[in-house]
Amino acid sequence: MSRSLAVLASVLAVAMLSMAVFALSGARRDPDAERRNSRFLMGAGDFLVHWLLWALRPLDRVAAALNLSPDFFNFAGLFFGILSGIAIATDRIELGGWAIALGGVADIMDGRVARARQLSSPYGTFIDSMLDRFVEVFAFLGFVVYLRAFAYGPLLAAAAITGSLLVSYARARGESVGVLCKEGLMQRAERLVLIFLACLLDRPLDGWRGWPQGTLVLWTMALIAAGTFVTSAHRTVWIARALKAKG
Repeated sequence: MSRSLAVLASVLAVAMLSMAVFALSGARRDPDAERRNSRFLMGAGDFLVHWLLWALRPLDRVAAALNLSPDFFNFAGLFFGILSGIAIATDRIELGGWAIALGGVADIMDGRVARARQLSSPYGTFIDSMLDRFVEVFAFLGFVVYLRAFAYGPLLAAAAITGSLLVSYARARGESVGVLCKEGLMQRAERLVLIFLACLLDRPLDGWRGWPQGTLVLWTMALIAAGTFVTSAHRTVWIARALKAKG
């Protein structure tokens, strides 16, 4: 077992144990997530959302004690996004996966800190959204390079970038005309989880199956590309119908 896979197995074991503790303690739903109607896997993964936010509460307290600002987490997320792209492009894909995970935690924390300290503002909303897009682009550009040995690898990675940006753009355009649409299966959280798992499992699974290195990542890019194009098309239709209904 590779060192990275051993670390992943340890992290998953700790996560499963903490999920059991969370469930036995009453599985309290996070008030902040409830107010924001945060959903994962179209609601099927709600338990995971509330468990993760419960598990991150010590980090909430650390952020409060050190008076860390939302921008600290915004730019930490950007740093991890750049790191993930460089690591993936230079064949250190496991490091890229962990960087993506840490960037995801930073993305969660910036909003929680802003709301807890009542620092939410148009500036914060804008910078958070824009830096999230930069983070995703850096990671996917890393995959464009990583998959260069496959005939359609760079194309699928580029399609995944494009679809991901279309999902975000559809929501942003909807909000600009007064319609909020957060619908769809392949949203940012789902994409990050898929990328993280692909990065950590690509070498061991490909080696076990006798596939060329990068095969699992290739399939993941295809899944993300297909899912994001469907999600963006669904949002486009949903928003258009809502606008027509409003007259």
